[in-house]
Amino acid sequence: MSESTPRSFDVLILGGGSGGYAAALRSAQLGLTVGLVEEAKVGGTCLHNGCIPTKALLHAAEVAETAAHGPSIGVATTFAGVDMNGVNAYKQGVIDRLYKGLQGLIKSRKVTVIEGHGTLVGPDAIEVRGERYTGKNIVLASGSYARSLPGLEIGGRVMTSDQALSLDFVPRSAIVLGGGVIGVEFASVWKSFGSEVHIIEALPHLAPNEDESLSKGLERAFRKRGIGFTLGKRFQSVTQDANGVTVTLEDGTTQQADILLVAVGRGPRTASLGYEQQGLNMDRGFVLTDERLHTGVGSIYAVGDIVPGLQLAHRGFQQGIFVAEQIAGLNPQPIVESNIPRVTYCEPEVASVGLTEAKAKEQYGDAAIKTVEYNLGGNGKSQILGTTGFIKLVRVVDGPVVGVHMLGARVGEQIGEAQLIVSWEAHPEDVAPLIHAHPTQNEALGEAHLALAGKPLHAHD
Repeated sequence: MSESTPRSFDVLILGGGSGGYAAALRSAQLGLTVGLVEEAKVGGTCLHNGCIPTKALLHAAEVAETAAHGPSIGVATTFAGVDMNGVNAYKQGVIDRLYKGLQGLIKSRKVTVIEGHGTLVGPDAIEVRGERYTGKNIVLASGSYARSLPGLEIGGRVMTSDQALSLDFVPRSAIVLGGGVIGVEFASVWKSFGSEVHIIEALPHLAPNEDESLSKGLERAFRKRGIGFTLGKRFQSVTQDANGVTVTLEDGTTQQADILLVAVGRGPRTASLGYEQQGLNMDRGFVLTDERLHTGVGSIYAVGDIVPGLQLAHRGFQQGIFVAEQIAGLNPQPIVESNIPRVTYCEPEVASVGLTEAKAKEQYGDAAIKTVEYNLGGNGKSQILGTTGFIKLVRVVDGPVVGVHMLGARVGEQIGEAQLIVSWEAHPEDVAPLIHAHPTQNEALGEAHLALAGKPLHAHD
């Protein structure tokens, strides 16, 4: 930092990931002075070790699948293998372009970036490399890290997504511990690249946070792709040697592979940052806040993965904007957690917004809920793409659609309209007259609403 670096700000932010940089950019836009503390690179996990690099890998996987299946549609392609150095160069190119753009944005908005490890040392102060910086408002956005299990050492052939993202080879075989978002995405990539993959999930289903019908549909699709999985059994131990890893489950069964990916979720990065010392309410490392993301201490707010709830980059991003507007006195609408769209980018994709059928019944009562599933088999574009899956709608009887759940290639691109339907509490009868372009997968969303409104055109009576 130069001598001219300011030491006090209207808003001082700890962490430059999705939540932190969004808070910084919006605060600056609203005329506030902003300091942004970051020890690594702005953009955080999402840009450098998470969403962006994994989606780049998933795109490479899609190209590999396309090449492998060209002959089935009369195109003479062959899949000769994957050059991981080339894939990693492509992935890094995407990251670098986005990083450069973000740095430009931050500079143009006159946000002061303070480089180094920050610690909260007062209700209005953060210390970085022995220097004290103050803010009339503090925003904590320290993000998350790839968790492991007690006694499960990361190293060598046992890795988290951090190491898996920089592999310079395609494993011949991989065991994935955890069937959530990260686990199924990596399983999908490696299968497309030619690996033998087996997922171990302690809960009864893959994608266990989704509507059960989506989980079951994904399991069917993975079975068809030749991705193995063991459900409802807990991990016990792993050993590794020069030849690979051996994983033992609690029931005594063992699995062997080249590598083990530990994908058991992400933990809040809050240890040794001074949060407890400043009196923040914590629960298992998470920072507790009210619905306006205030911690209850001074003018300290928290956003993103350190706040209990969905650990999604776009949630942190929106929370960052929310807090900036809250600080600026704009009194923004609190974010409704269930209306945050969720997408898992495996093949086939899983996308959802709103309540699952089980949650809706819990909230409104069994008799008050009606559902419909529209199969993509009747959708022209899905037939062209060769994808199977469905769109499931959950509605309150004589009331709004409260949940949209989708399975199939590219359905993540349909989540925008689904989010509007759920967030604006549309009734199926409101959506049914809207015209959806043909042939698109988007019209499957329209057909599902026609069916729920009682006038299905393509369904068999």
